[in-house]
Amino acid sequence: MSISIKVIMYQFFSIIFVCPTNYRRVLFNAEIGEYLRDICIGISERYEITFIEIGVDKDNVHFFVQSIPMYSPTKLVKMIKSITARKMFANKPQVKEQLWGGEFWSKGYYIDTVGKHASEDVIAKYVKDQGRDKEYTQLHSQQLKLFDTP
Repeated sequence: MSISIKVIMYQFFSIIFVCPTNYRRVLFNAEIGEYLRDICIGISERYEITFIEIGVDKDNVHFFVQSIPMYSPTKLVKMIKSITARKMFANKPQVKEQLWGGEFWSKGYYIDTVGKHASEDVIAKYVKDQGRDKEYTQLHSQQLKLFDTP
């Protein structure tokens, strides 16, 4: 009887996406930003997603995310926007009031992948250089994973 041992290594991909709040409302103060970070850390514990960096610029959020290819970039964005909006409205009623009971995120977003022409350093610099009059606040930072072995 022969025994076969397989090692599965996941290849990660990294994306950056920027989501503006609905109506471009200025929502992100220290309390709301901290709660958003906590929601995202919860998402990363439940799904195979790593938030490399999360930053806010008063009316939008910059996410730098790493995941396994099980999720498409679009699915990742939709999942993160959906979970964060639901939890934010459920636990921070003042946010829902500011948005007149509507949607948390606007329908659009900007997304790009990290690859040949946009390295981790380029993306990190892009995220840090964003913001009106340098209003960008980093909420979370973590290093990229190179590979994972179960």
